[in-house]
Amino acid sequence: MFYGDSAAVRDVTLGVPRGKVTAIIGPSGCGKSTLLRAINRMNDLIRGCRATGRLLLEGEDVYRPQIDVTALRRRVGMVFQKPNPFPKSIFDNVAYGPRIHGVRSRSDLQGIVEQSLRRAALWDEVKDRMRQNALGLSGGQQQRLCIARALAVEPELLLMDEPTSALDPMATDHIENLIAELRGTYTIIIVTHNMQQAARVSDLTAFMYVGELIEVGDTSGLFTKPVNQRTQDYITGRFG
Repeated sequence: MFYGDSAAVRDVTLGVPRGKVTAIIGPSGCGKSTLLRAINRMNDLIRGCRATGRLLLEGEDVYRPQIDVTALRRRVGMVFQKPNPFPKSIFDNVAYGPRIHGVRSRSDLQGIVEQSLRRAALWDEVKDRMRQNALGLSGGQQQRLCIARALAVEPELLLMDEPTSALDPMATDHIENLIAELRGTYTIIIVTHNMQQAARVSDLTAFMYVGELIEVGDTSGLFTKPVNQRTQDYITGRFG
């Protein structure tokens, strides 16, 4: 990935196992979020950003000219660093994606909304408030609502870009428990600056530094016996 002539991410080869949680760690500015946004082509929205190489989703290169980017973003959901609910009701937030993709039946929408909120561990807290504005929820509830909104279109892959960095410890715990519950049903990639969080929630961890993938492996192995010295230096706090 390039911003103008500057390479933000280069020579990355990374396989993501289906149904597992993959964490991407590394210091600020190392290309973690750029790599994540490349998967559903959110970088296309940034002026001057361009991609080279191939990025395969179920064997299909998402950068081939014929790709339907709207359909791609349905297959690849995304949750951002700061909760970003729409200024609409809780119901309409979750129903937004299905409506965009053609679901019109009220009963179908109600079923999708309830199922998505249950998957996001939010249903019991909001089931009697569905017509209230989502902006009235707490920060942690808003983030779980954003996860429910992403799940409502049944994505194959869920991207999470620092999903708990703006949340308090209790809300963070809710999100981490939710990630554990979604493991197996969804393939999840999480970018996090919190190494303890990566160790808690992920099956596989990739360490990036200055736009390069330095090391990737089983999470417990990478944190206890890293192969690369730069990985060792980072996880022991010598830089970052």
